[in-house]
Amino acid sequence: MTIHARLAHMGIYIKDRDVMRRFYTEVLGLVVTDQGEGRGGAYLTFMSGNQNNHHQLVLVSGRPDTSGFNPIQQMSFMIDSLADLREVQKRALALGASDMRPVNHGNAWSVYFKDPEGNTVEAYLDTPFHVSQPHGEFLDLSKSDDEILRETEASCRPDPSFMPFKDFTRSLGERLAH
Repeated sequence: MTIHARLAHMGIYIKDRDVMRRFYTEVLGLVVTDQGEGRGGAYLTFMSGNQNNHHQLVLVSGRPDTSGFNPIQQMSFMIDSLADLREVQKRALALGASDMRPVNHGNAWSVYFKDPEGNTVEAYLDTPFHVSQPHGEFLDLSKSDDEILRETEASCRPDPSFMPFKDFTRSLGERLAH
């Protein structure tokens, strides 16, 4: 039997529940769906931005001092538009995000940043294109949506792996079916 796993939710250890709840509520529009004390005394805050998912993120109190190393590589949140991406960038900076990095991956437009406790967060949306990864260029969010779209296509089209995203998803679906 073949298993096709999909990331459903992520839990992260945190130090300051109020700061982190406010950050994810105001930056990404998540809402608290449940909260309370769990086994071992840790306080859990369940959050979601999708009506079909009880939770996509769980904030768990009791984060130890990790001495500068965070075992979480990144948390990625899909959003709907370049306008939303610009708004996430603005809100994140206003609420203490650092290391803001807008990136054009060819197949996605992203902003990466550190939340107030140093966790790397990515907000992104898919482009209509596919290009092999890794691929990364600076994304200038001050440009119009049309300019960004045109520049993305122009920079990716010469790559031999370039194709419309719908063709890539169809091909991937065929591979997953086998």
